[in-house]
This record gives sequence, structure tokens and C-alpha cells, in this order.
Amino acid sequence: MKKYTLDEVQDEIIGKVGTVRRDLFEFNLQMNFIGEAIKQTRKQRKLTQEELGKLIGVQKSQISRLEKNASNVTLDTLVRVFTALKANVKLQIELPNLTLKAGK
Repeated sequence: MKKYTLDEVQDEIIGKVGTVRRDLFEFNLQMNFIGEAIKQTRKQRKLTQEELGKLIGVQKSQISRLEKNASNVTLDTLVRVFTALKANVKLQIELPNLTLKAGK
């Protein structure tokens, strides 16, 4: 029986690092983590989805969608949500030969 490393299995199932398929998978995974972080933090702050929505000026349904998957949301909305949750927001963008950072 042949053994495979985790990297080999991921490359086969998800796609090799740097491919569009792998990048899309990793992006969606990160967006799911962000949505879950919003949900957990909201609950720690003892806020309902409706209350958080009112704090940032959106409907409860948008908060619900955001918690399930944050991939279809603007950066502005994410910043408003985390600001309302009293989170420290930092943004870092890395490009070849250039790094941009912003914090709040």
C-alpha cells in the first residue's frame, strides 16, 4: 500500500499551491473563519444578530449571511462589524516588493 503525505493529498484533492482552484479554496476557507469569528464574538458580547445589524445599519438577515460566509461582503461592512464588536482591526496586503498595512 502506497502512503501519501498530507501535502500530496491536498495537491490532488484541492489543487496545487498557487493554482486558481487552490487559491479559491483557501479564500473560501478564510471567509468561513471570518464569519465564524463574527458569530462567536457577537455571542461573547451578548448581542443578537438584530442588535448587531442595528449597530451597523443593516438587517438581521445580512448579519446571518455574513456569519455563514463572509465572501460576499464589502471591506467597509467587515470593518463596521468588527468595530461594533470592539475588535482591533488590522489590514495587511502583501504584493511582490510592496507591503501595505493599515490598522484601527
